[in-house]
Amino acid sequence: MRIVLALGGNALLRRGERADAATQLRNVAAAADQIAEVAAQHQILLVHGNGPQVGLLAEESERDPTLERGYPLDTLVAETQGMIGYWLAQSIGRRLPGTPVAALVTQVRVDPDLGPPVKPIGPYYPPVEAERLTRERGWTFSDERYGMRRVVPSPRPVEVVELPVITRLMSDGCVVIAGGGGGAPVTGDLTGVEGVVDKDLVAALLAERVQADLLAILTDVPYVFSGYGTPTQRPILRTSPGELAAGDFAAGSMRPKIEAVCGFTRNTGRTAVIGALSEMTTVLRGDSGTWVT
Repeated sequence: MRIVLALGGNALLRRGERADAATQLRNVAAAADQIAEVAAQHQILLVHGNGPQVGLLAEESERDPTLERGYPLDTLVAETQGMIGYWLAQSIGRRLPGTPVAALVTQVRVDPDLGPPVKPIGPYYPPVEAERLTRERGWTFSDERYGMRRVVPSPRPVEVVELPVITRLMSDGCVVIAGGGGGAPVTGDLTGVEGVVDKDLVAALLAERVQADLLAILTDVPYVFSGYGTPTQRPILRTSPGELAAGDFAAGSMRPKIEAVCGFTRNTGRTAVIGALSEMTTVLRGDSGTWVT
């Protein structure tokens, strides 16, 4: 079976953990144990998140006094693809000797209409600092609970530039890591775009294009819940795209995942699931997670 696995940011950095390399490598090793078990039986394409990592790099770049301006976001996304892809390829390769593993720096052509800035990145700033950065750099900020936070456009993915290479590698039996952090966003002529693409939407796009049998979005909750956080909260076990899309889900967390699985199932007639990364093998056996058919 051909499976696209979308790993949430908690694959590398769990809530409250420091962004040290050693911490992230331990988390990668735990995920790789399960990935290798699945990859021993199926064709696998991995798409990973990069929210904490790209935010850290953006902050470091902007604070570097030797630079006139910080590095653009498309470049930082590419940087994190290299770093995280390297970690995953190493860890999976150790567990699957003889199986080729390739991590690709992936470009994603996006909708020319980038849309409004909605994706929060980087640290929180005091209002005075946010006002200064707005004047000097033209940044946009949102007022959140812990301070002002930079928000950037999150354009819709249209095409994965390296798709032919990804398809060929998968057909040759390679475990492929691609589309990390949603891919580096580019225009039609491959000019970088200042934005961050949603990685779950890219995973769904790739799953369609490589004709995957299953799209599995793995995160830090075991199910999609209706009435999440209320006394009437209940897990959704089996559902259809129409039923799931009609629910009320948070725009910044679960909603993109809902959109990704519903779109994949509608467009292909194939199955998708949202479940816990820590229970990956259980989810893929059909014993856990929210299944969309």
